[in-house]
Amino acid sequence: MRVLASISLLLVALFSAPLALAQVEGYVPGLGDIMTTIQMRHIKLWFAGRLKNWDLATYELEQIRQGLEDAATLYTGIPAEYVGATVDPIREIDAAIKAKDGAKFVKGYGALTSACNGCHQGINRGFIVIQVPNTSPFSDQSFAPPTTR
Repeated sequence: MRVLASISLLLVALFSAPLALAQVEGYVPGLGDIMTTIQMRHIKLWFAGRLKNWDLATYELEQIRQGLEDAATLYTGIPAEYVGATVDPIREIDAAIKAKDGAKFVKGYGALTSACNGCHQGINRGFIVIQVPNTSPFSDQSFAPPTTR
């Protein structure tokens, strides 16, 4: 019984530690951490849009927009024109999602991907090349729209 209690306490501590760290006043996530999260969302956005799960695509696009806003706010050394280059592609994708237009979604997604790579090149990180994903690393998530019963 004591062993189970100890394991339970350890698990609670392990899972709550990142949350506690994030709540520490003055905590600033690293730019690499923000960008890695955006990259994950970029992948999820692709699969959601390709499978016409427009609700999920809307959610992932908003998370990308917020992540880019956080990066620009927290890391003022990033030239505004590079982050700003994502504004029009995000609007294109948003309009495509609202219109449920797969072809326009693909076009906007390509523009967003190009804007990301343009920023990477502009800040001397051209070795980070983002592309349209060909497989999902998220085998535990379905990107298809949920079925109604």
